[in-house]
Amino acid sequence: MGFVSVADLVEKALARQSKIAEIVIEAEMEGSSRTREELIAQMEDNWEVMLASMERGLNKNIRSKSGLTGGDAYKLDQARQQQQTVSGPIMAEAVARAMAVAEVNSAMGKIVAAPTAGSCGILPAVLYVIGTQVNAKREDIINALFTAAGVGAIVGSKAFIAGAAGGCQAEVGTASCMAAVAGVELAGGDPEQAAHAGAMAMKNLLGLVCDPVAGLVEVPCIKRNAIGTANALIAVDMALAGIKSVIPIDDTISAMREVGLSMPVSLKETAGGGLANTPCARALEEKLNLGDF
Repeated sequence: MGFVSVADLVEKALARQSKIAEIVIEAEMEGSSRTREELIAQMEDNWEVMLASMERGLNKNIRSKSGLTGGDAYKLDQARQQQQTVSGPIMAEAVARAMAVAEVNSAMGKIVAAPTAGSCGILPAVLYVIGTQVNAKREDIINALFTAAGVGAIVGSKAFIAGAAGGCQAEVGTASCMAAVAGVELAGGDPEQAAHAGAMAMKNLLGLVCDPVAGLVEVPCIKRNAIGTANALIAVDMALAGIKSVIPIDDTISAMREVGLSMPVSLKETAGGGLANTPCARALEEKLNLGDF
């Protein structure tokens, strides 16, 4: 990868007086033998898919194939537009957009797994609202995506990003961490602040289990995209305010790995425990198996 830890990324960025994104791009150029233009073009394509999935998911008529989910992003966005949310318009829009992407995924639509399909809504939603707030240029958004990708690659190499391996902390936790780091850079923060944001975001979701009802990436996955988004934005605000994580981000990643390895199999995407094993969930699963939906 050209970097072995987030601390390494931060150190190299500070030495170069550049953003983390630049270190990631150069490492990817070297590792993949692709040009900067090719890499940027691919990331621009990814952003276009993210934008399209956010817009599609805000449609009130979207439904998952199972019929379990759909339309919730539209409801929240309508409440935001009517000034009926207590968390404020920025937070409400971010959460609505995150849910929108997750609902598109459940409806078998096209999304970008960032880092996974189950956590696909967090990164685009966070970057969209922060980008809007700071009047970011398109190139700034693309750079932020590279920053997120670099952090995600480190998490994947040192721990895991799949719920089947480490629980939902590995999916939503990693996505929230990636979004927090990238969000700080997009908002004008420095690499050290970005790393603190990532650490705080991941710490807040340590231990989150993966317990999909009926084995589908719908319940509670879609609403966990909402939580991961809010968590990332809070971490961004704290880091930009000068708040630091006592535990560094690389240690937090190691802790996430340890927690994931200690989780029972029933709490790692098998639909064997947690919410998936509640009476309501088992009844829903039986109806789905019988084709009653």
